[in-house]
Amino acid sequence: MTDLLNEITPEDALSIIQELSGDPVLRKRILEVAHRLLKNIDVDEIAADVFTAIDDIDVQDLWDRAGPGRHGYISTEEMAVEMVDEELEVYTNKVNQYLKSGMFEEATLYCKGVLKGLYTYKFESSSEFKDWAPDIPVECFGYVLSEWKKSISNAVLLEDMKLFLKENCTNW
Repeated sequence: MTDLLNEITPEDALSIIQELSGDPVLRKRILEVAHRLLKNIDVDEIAADVFTAIDDIDVQDLWDRAGPGRHGYISTEEMAVEMVDEELEVYTNKVNQYLKSGMFEEATLYCKGVLKGLYTYKFESSSEFKDWAPDIPVECFGYVLSEWKKSISNAVLLEDMKLFLKENCTNW
């Protein structure tokens, strides 16, 4: 017999959780599990994921998407920015999710992973796409960091980030 849990969709899982969360005991347990899972952040793993997401952008896709279109002309540089933003969106949304949840330490860790991934891409990628977007990693790095800083008032976290950047992003 098939394990029904292996067959449910993410939408089904959400519906099940919402229904179970009506029970105070189960709600407490669901929140405990969610909190434990959300706290499990590996900066290096996130950095590797960010690096790969951007490094895997195909220059041919850039050329196909740039140029004249229905809404006017878009340069390869503008399209490169858009394509990197599309890849980074899932990661920046996760930082924002942590910030909105008041999980500032987790937001800081996740942000460190994103920043390290951008830094690594700038200095280690050999993709052809990178040639069309040489300044994008630096610009994205600055944007992600400034957005994080807007939500962080904790001096310890600010100093921790400063130290992390000094140790891991030495050329910026």
